[in-house]
Amino acid sequence: MSEHYFSHKPQSKSSPKTWTYQLKEKEYTFTSDVGVFSKNEVDFGTRLLIEQFKPPAIEGDFLDLGCGYGPIGIVLADNNRNRNVVMSDVNERAIMLAVQNANQNNISNAEFVQSDRFTNLRQRSFGAVITNPPIRAGKKIVHKMFEDSKCALCKNGDLWVVIQKKQGAPSAMDKMEEIFGNVEVVARKKGYFILRSSNS
Repeated sequence: MSEHYFSHKPQSKSSPKTWTYQLKEKEYTFTSDVGVFSKNEVDFGTRLLIEQFKPPAIEGDFLDLGCGYGPIGIVLADNNRNRNVVMSDVNERAIMLAVQNANQNNISNAEFVQSDRFTNLRQRSFGAVITNPPIRAGKKIVHKMFEDSKCALCKNGDLWVVIQKKQGAPSAMDKMEEIFGNVEVVARKKGYFILRSSNS
């Protein structure tokens, strides 16, 4: 079986790359690597999700579910210093990079959990779950992430998802509507959809 960015322990030879990128009018420095989603740049879907995200009115930690090397969680932590941001990924290399990137961007209100979806987060609840889901893992896993997110969200907490139309945005919307009883298309650009459901 070929290796994917959602592999637990990537075996590919490490070849890190560091670059700077402007998000929400600030320069950030990121390091990524082979065996991790988006090795060379902050991908468009991630950028759009970061730009569109709005914190819920309720209190509660944020969860960057499937954080990769950490751009979503890091920018959200930087812009919401009063919140604790949990960055979680199944990929060991991704978590190591997320820690490194938080440190090199002076982020102190983040924590890191290696977890296969919610396996190591079962006792936690969140004000918001934010995800750029692992589409290549398959629709069944992605939709299960939505179901598990509902269980992990506080009342009136929000699930935020970025997904391309060609990679299943319509079925994701249907699933989120089924689970939460609501779904909003917050933004649509270049084939990417930003979706939000509220745990009302």
